[in-house]
Amino acid sequence: MRPANLSTLAADHCRIDTIFSAVSRGTESLIYNGEVPDSEFDRMAAPLMGGQLPFPVAYGYCNVGRVTDGPSDWLQKTVFSLGPHQTVFDAPVAMLAEVPANVPASRAVLAANMETALNAVWTGKPGPADRVAIIGGGVVGLLVAYLCSRMPGAEVALVDPVREREIICRELGIRYAANTTDLENCDVVFHASGHQSGLQDALSVAGNEACIVELSWYGNRTVTIELGGTFHSQQLRLQSCQVGHIEQTHQPRWSYNRRLRAALNLLADPRLDRLLEPAVNFHELPQQIPNILGPGQARLCQVIAYP
Repeated sequence: MRPANLSTLAADHCRIDTIFSAVSRGTESLIYNGEVPDSEFDRMAAPLMGGQLPFPVAYGYCNVGRVTDGPSDWLQKTVFSLGPHQTVFDAPVAMLAEVPANVPASRAVLAANMETALNAVWTGKPGPADRVAIIGGGVVGLLVAYLCSRMPGAEVALVDPVREREIICRELGIRYAANTTDLENCDVVFHASGHQSGLQDALSVAGNEACIVELSWYGNRTVTIELGGTFHSQQLRLQSCQVGHIEQTHQPRWSYNRRLRAALNLLADPRLDRLLEPAVNFHELPQQIPNILGPGQARLCQVIAYP
């Protein structure tokens, strides 16, 4: 824990008391373990981050809080922002989105992950009746599967070896598979496991001329995959996707704030609470964070509660 000194509140800014934040295990584990390449320090800096990479930094980008000072039309509103794990912080109004009345503050921490999932669906462009596979059942993978499953007639399967994911998939109306044995000829495949073996599986289940959307980010780790097989003969397309970039088909009409507000509205389903881990207290984070970000963890979205 380190103190943060806030200066006089700037014009068009709000001062926010954090209610909940959440740990984004994929990105924050790379930060925690020092696995961000030097070349990516600027791009990986969170918008409201304190300090500079690699360390020390006040990181985090899943923050829900209450506005205590700033423009009068924002006072006392519950807002989501890309704020760090910090009890009080300042943010420009342009970076805030009001949490809808039908979305609890604890569930609203999923907004950043829902943005990522929404952008991924825009990139992969699955349609009604398509056969869609999602490799990796973390928070982003589950949210991509959730969005795809709402398309009429779509056959959506989520692949993850963690058997606890089967219960969540059942509640969300998604087919669960422990492996890719029974999957083939998929129209769109999303990879979100964070492991090269998962990416190889994604390639193996893609149909002719299908798109594989890569959502995992590996930091400075080397990834090796086999591109012999059917990769060329089937003319498969491996497409990167990153939430810092709005999919080009939507850029002419969508701003980052519009996408964030859409993500918050998509969180109105109470079933999505199944993606939230029981909250830990902010003051316990120094002791808890090694477990939260440790290898082999099957946790989903770790919520942090603030006093």
